[in-house]
Amino acid sequence: MADRPADGAAEGPADEAADRPADQAADRTLPRPDQVLPHRPPFLFVDEVTEVNPAVSAKGRWHLTGEEAFFAGHFPGRATLPGVLMVEALAQLGGIAVLSDERFAGTLPLFGGIDRARFRRQVVPGDTLDLEVVLTQMGHNAGKGSGTASVNGKVACQATMLFVIVRP
Repeated sequence: MADRPADGAAEGPADEAADRPADQAADRTLPRPDQVLPHRPPFLFVDEVTEVNPAVSAKGRWHLTGEEAFFAGHFPGRATLPGVLMVEALAQLGGIAVLSDERFAGTLPLFGGIDRARFRRQVVPGDTLDLEVVLTQMGHNAGKGSGTASVNGKVACQATMLFVIVRP
């Protein structure tokens, strides 16, 4: 527990930031997904980026409110996040990792394939999907990455994704 200043005043935001681990203190410099990706609602599935290592890896979150239109039809009375949208969220996060590298500025990463997609648990309204992508191969025109989506530490989806880089 941190000691209070001698005058009894509460610590301010600057003091709190100094007490946080370096990776949390740096969070405020991370981009918003819409600052990096061309996607827009209703097809932007990454709500926040929590970590990015350009052209190497990224972590982020998708907060599912239950207000998303697809829940009304998938499935009425038992809303469930479609697995393909979990894979799309992972791909979007991978796109953030790619586009955060200045070598790929102005390009458009597109799906080239999905391998080994596995769905391990149901994701429902109110869940927060924690996303993590590691780019395992990165070339000038294509790449490959592995992604995991989880809820409360339990894996919901894993997939290997192939992508191509479209240049203007």
